[in-house]
Amino acid sequence: MSVLVDLIVMLGMFVIVPMGLGLIDGPRPRGLHLLRRAWPLLAAPGALALWLPRSPTAAALATVYALATLALALCAPARLAALPRPKAGLSLRSLPPSEIAVLTALVTPSVAGLALVAERAGHELFGFDLDILALTVPHFHFAGFAAALVAGLVCRTSDGPATRFAALSVPLGTLLVLVGYFVDDWAELAGALVLTAGMWAVALETWRELRTGARDPVTHGLLAVSAVVLVATMLLALSWALGEATGLPHPNLTWMAATHGLGNALGFALCSLLARRRLRATAPKKETASWPV
Repeated sequence: MSVLVDLIVMLGMFVIVPMGLGLIDGPRPRGLHLLRRAWPLLAAPGALALWLPRSPTAAALATVYALATLALALCAPARLAALPRPKAGLSLRSLPPSEIAVLTALVTPSVAGLALVAERAGHELFGFDLDILALTVPHFHFAGFAAALVAGLVCRTSDGPATRFAALSVPLGTLLVLVGYFVDDWAELAGALVLTAGMWAVALETWRELRTGARDPVTHGLLAVSAVVLVATMLLALSWALGEATGLPHPNLTWMAATHGLGNALGFALCSLLARRRLRATAPKKETASWPV
């Protein structure tokens, strides 16, 4: 499992995060622009740390990447401050769901960065064993960053009840899963239910896109794969969370990494972002909205 998880994490570090950052519209703080350009260089020490034995050296290399994720998280308040203010003033309720999703995407990699440092140091952070910390790293690259970003992008492309629900429930579900780590398996199951509902809403809207628009075969195929895979991988996530809470038979962590983890990484995150990048390249230029994604 270790080798597979490390390869998935490297995909998140070197491909998913920088590609995703390139798809964010609207106010782009200077720090965000610089981080996107330097991200592969900043990710390299973290990737190297994955392949070293747990040690102070591995932890120090992981810290470089963790600091980059922290800098990315700090871009969220900077972006928020740069957004045009509605007449009624700024509040959480005034933020469009798409913007909440994107701000969540900017923050979640920092959870992965912190878990990576602790795991590489051999430290059971907050009492979590090292296997759980190792799996937290890919989880917050994909179920955190990629899922929230794609939900926000889908919401901006087609604003409606389903997409607004997705853009709100994916960040909420991610937060509830994180809280569930500290509470109990039932709280984590609740988070998994909310997150799955949001992800299935993304899959549903993606499928609707396929039926209503004419697209080149490559983009069409990428969107189709991302929608179908997402339904299956989130069913696996639910079965695991339900099993952990109730004691019912469920897949073990090795099986989850090889199915849910790999499917979300390649089938959902990579295919979705590649498709969105292709759509962005062929879309007509639009004026920036007052509350952009």
